[in-house]
Amino acid sequence: MTPAPSATPVEGSGGLLLQIEGQIVPNYAATMVAFEEGDVVSGKVVRIDKDEVLVDIGYKAEGVIPSNELSIRKSVDPHEEVELGEEIDALVLTKEDAEGRLILSKKRARFEKAWRRIEIAADSGEPVEGSVIEVVKGGLILDLGVRGFLPASLVDIRRVHNLDEFMGQTLECKVIELNRSRNNVVLSRRAVLEEERKEVREQILGRLEPGQVVEGKISNIVDFGAFVDLDGIDGLIHISELSWSHVNHPSEVVAIGDTVRIKVLDIDRDRQRISLGLKQTQEDPWQRVISTHRPGDVLEGTVTKVVAFGAFVEILPGVEGLVHISELADHHVENPSEVVEPGAKLNVKILEIDEERRRLSLSIKRVEGQNMPMQDLGAQIAQAGAQGAAPAEPVAEASEPEAPAEEVVPPEIALAEDAAAEYDEQAEVEAAPEAPAEPEEATDS
Repeated sequence: MTPAPSATPVEGSGGLLLQIEGQIVPNYAATMVAFEEGDVVSGKVVRIDKDEVLVDIGYKAEGVIPSNELSIRKSVDPHEEVELGEEIDALVLTKEDAEGRLILSKKRARFEKAWRRIEIAADSGEPVEGSVIEVVKGGLILDLGVRGFLPASLVDIRRVHNLDEFMGQTLECKVIELNRSRNNVVLSRRAVLEEERKEVREQILGRLEPGQVVEGKISNIVDFGAFVDLDGIDGLIHISELSWSHVNHPSEVVAIGDTVRIKVLDIDRDRQRISLGLKQTQEDPWQRVISTHRPGDVLEGTVTKVVAFGAFVEILPGVEGLVHISELADHHVENPSEVVEPGAKLNVKILEIDEERRRLSLSIKRVEGQNMPMQDLGAQIAQAGAQGAAPAEPVAEASEPEAPAEEVVPPEIALAEDAAAEYDEQAEVEAAPEAPAEPEEATDS
């Protein structure tokens, strides 16, 4: 057996040229990259087909990247992922498949690099960036080199109703969960936004003072009030501070998105809470009452509410007073609804103005020429008439001289006399001295 000729590297060629039996030949083995399956190699894109990409990595044959190994995105066009001549990294899947091809994966090389970057970010708390590539049930999928899941509840500080508007956007998020065995990455954009807003809150709290009037936008409405966005921090308008009038629900006064002028009532800097007032930026109708009206004045009003102890009457927009049950009518009233009903317009006399407690005591019965009807009086008369119409006794034959006949009273006169007697009897009972009820005073709503 003839021994192989010895080869000697040509000096100055860097091992790329060999001298064999006096001849200089290329050293092809020196130009080939040494690698194993699982290694990440670099190469140049030399061809792009609809279902694969060929890459020259300096091996004896070009590497093949199937289209499904180009990106973590689904159904990609190879021409959109790479360009001819572009230098890319790829992970070696198989050095030689059944057809003798070198199989590579661009997405897995990117995955490995991205995973290391994500691990570092998760440990340090630094945010990562990724573009939204899918909207799925419950959240968004971001391309970080790895598929990252951003739950809908963590997309923003407030709930997002339309996730589609984020499609294609690049978002900055924090990594809150990482599991390599499941290739699971969970993100939170809300954590980034809250951190940014914390700094903004401190700046806003630093410049706000009680008594200032500022502008804000209604960001949320709840049963107990409305929240206002003050360019980075929310303040609360309690339902009692929305209007000088009575408010059943905040939505009667404001709507989400409204821009409002509000007054800063109080600031809790430790808890970062701001109390706001809307009605304080509006005219106080109570001041009109104090400046223009006195006890004894008669005004027209509208019954707004009937309760067991009387009725509330609005005399000015936002100002109500109480007519106590004892001030509703000259006659006895068992139930205020016998005399008045919500929506009724009538005249009232001011009995008392309590400036400190912002309360008005009113009277209906003391208004001259205004007599409140006694309801059901006709029914009382009819009932009395029915009781007075007793059947006549049969006349017995007289064996003795008849007594003088009694005067016959016509039935209609008897009915009226019986009803009058019953009414007088009731009036005597009502006329009996009793402790007068103290009228309750009304607050302005």
